[in-house]
Amino acid sequence: MKLKKNEIIDIVNILKLTYPDATCSLDFKTPFELVVAVMLSAQCTDERVNKTTPSIFCKYSSPEDFANIDIHELENIIHPCGFYKNKAKNIKACAKKIVEDFNGIVPNTMEKLITLPGVGRKSANVILLEVFGIAEGIAVDTHAKRISNKVGLSSKNDPEKIEQDLIKLFPKEYLKDINHLFVWHGRNTCNARTPKCNLCPINKYCNSYYLSKNV
Repeated sequence: MKLKKNEIIDIVNILKLTYPDATCSLDFKTPFELVVAVMLSAQCTDERVNKTTPSIFCKYSSPEDFANIDIHELENIIHPCGFYKNKAKNIKACAKKIVEDFNGIVPNTMEKLITLPGVGRKSANVILLEVFGIAEGIAVDTHAKRISNKVGLSSKNDPEKIEQDLIKLFPKEYLKDINHLFVWHGRNTCNARTPKCNLCPINKYCNSYYLSKNV
């Protein structure tokens, strides 16, 4: 079942009506606070990150703060988010690079963001969109990957290859909405363990649902 261009756009519009409040779930006040929150969110829920970051950001907020923080103190604070040793190392190294190479200012291009320790293309897409309002690509997380595969928007497993498939399918003006909508849809309807396929507002466009009804 190959989707037509108007059906691709229908999917976005239906999800926008279903999840009108779909936005970034991470709490932050400054660009670097989002950088930290995005790093902490790797293999961790946004809810857990949001419970952890207030105790950090009340004392440390700027890249300079994190460049100078004691690594063991940072590890202790972010411990609830998992993989705390690696995350602490990356956060401190990232802050140091921003201070030394970018005058303490979070860069606003994909090329520069992905040079930061701990920041890959997915994280860079989130930072570009939420801080600078730039929708250059689509952040492909576990929700976006699962939904893209199930609906039939991409058959790839690699997030960057899925992103390229999605960019080819969706008009540029919709790129800013895709990740938020897929995350909310993944959490509320198309979850990994018990997807609510019969209640799904886009099931008529879903390849997985179509196949399940025609076996």
